[in-house]
Amino acid sequence: MKIASFNAQRFGQTKVSDPDVLSALVKIVSRYDIIVIIEVVDVTGAAVKLFLKELNEVNTTHHYALQLSVRLGRNRYKEQFLFLYSYQYEDNQVNDMDAFAREPYILRFKPHNTVLKDIVLIPVHTKPWDSERELDELYEVCLVVKDKWKTDNIMILGDFNADGVYVTPKEMQEIRIRSDKNFHWLIRDDVDTMARTSNEHTYDRIVVYGEDMLTACVPNSAKPFHFHKEFAMTEEKALRVSDHYPVEVELHKAPPFWMTKSNRRCDSVDSSVHRAATESLQDDVLKMQKENLLLEREKLQLLITLLKQRLSTLKLEQ
Repeated sequence: MKIASFNAQRFGQTKVSDPDVLSALVKIVSRYDIIVIIEVVDVTGAAVKLFLKELNEVNTTHHYALQLSVRLGRNRYKEQFLFLYSYQYEDNQVNDMDAFAREPYILRFKPHNTVLKDIVLIPVHTKPWDSERELDELYEVCLVVKDKWKTDNIMILGDFNADGVYVTPKEMQEIRIRSDKNFHWLIRDDVDTMARTSNEHTYDRIVVYGEDMLTACVPNSAKPFHFHKEFAMTEEKALRVSDHYPVEVELHKAPPFWMTKSNRRCDSVDSSVHRAATESLQDDVLKMQKENLLLEREKLQLLITLLKQRLSTLKLEQ
């Protein structure tokens, strides 16, 4: 299973009206089982509807079902997340600040084709100058998720804006989802996630919580997808699609059900063989013990015979 996050840079009617851009977006999304589209600014919903139609016309064997979050933001500028199953974190807790400019929406699902019994996705798009505070508050979001769904299988992904002038290396270390060793940052700090040549920052990230999630990820599969190279695009054409690359990760597949049954059958066979071997060994031991008793009996009988012969000899001598 491939999961990705993609800041499609003001995804709206203007973008999907460009045939080349629309085609590229469909190709990008079609690579993934789940993808979170960030920075959707489609007020009427027409762009999302058109995109979903084009996407499913290409993917005839496996249609995509996408949901759109409510429009999020503190001021007039608002945007949305495009994703599957949603759960909104209540960020206005008692004694808590309104931490998020665009509250994270949370997706939980139970995949049948991975090694995980469930997984929770937390898509994020921080406001650049508030990145440190918003990212730090995600620690509390994870606690809420863990308590609500009783799972540690959490993945945070999106545009963190945590590089360059927005978040310094020192500030980064003060962010709890960075300093807590239970959180694993899969996209390294030196990875360029931007499509613009002049911008080499690592804005887009994937972070997983816990050893089970880390083990479930295919090693070295977390990386940006350089769509401009894959589709042989100039930088100018690539920037019409987005100034960000998608970031992706792959999860290990679950073993086929027949293999699992076969393994169970093999375990059963091994157990039966072991039990049969033990019983056979016990029979051999009993047989040897019986033979030893017979030998002892024969020895006693021989000894009695010899004693009788000796007594007879003594009587004759007298």
